[in-house]
Amino acid sequence: MTALNRVPSLMARAGTASALTLAAVGGSIVIPGAASEASAASLGTKALKIAASKKGSPYQWGATGPYRFDCSGLTLYSFKKAGKKLPRTAAQQYNRTRHISASNRRAGDLVFFHSGRSIYHVGIYAGKGKIWHAPKTGDVVRLQKIWTRSVWYGRVK
Repeated sequence: MTALNRVPSLMARAGTASALTLAAVGGSIVIPGAASEASAASLGTKALKIAASKKGSPYQWGATGPYRFDCSGLTLYSFKKAGKKLPRTAAQQYNRTRHISASNRRAGDLVFFHSGRSIYHVGIYAGKGKIWHAPKTGDVVRLQKIWTRSVWYGRVK
């Protein structure tokens, strides 16, 4: 019998059971969405570490790594190495993520820069208002403070 199947019988025997009671008798609690949120966090954390490992790699328009990147090429490469395939462009990547508010963002989420409804740049949120990204021609992959409020956030699912 799985832990999931034991919960109803434990609760029936114990009447109203608290989480501590269930834990004490070897039961488990299932929280809807918790497993997928945890796996999204570890996926994002892995991708963030991969992007950071590319610090100093030169920007090249259209490049997807492993030595040169454009903005969406860096996010595509980082998530692919972490185990998740993303589409090629920033706009396509935005459409493939679960959109989240700034207050719910966390390290490993994607940050999409937009002008009106048009997305023009993407990076990986590193926490404390900073992103890892491949900025522009003549620059390199680096950590930088988010410079505008015109951003949307997406969590890779």
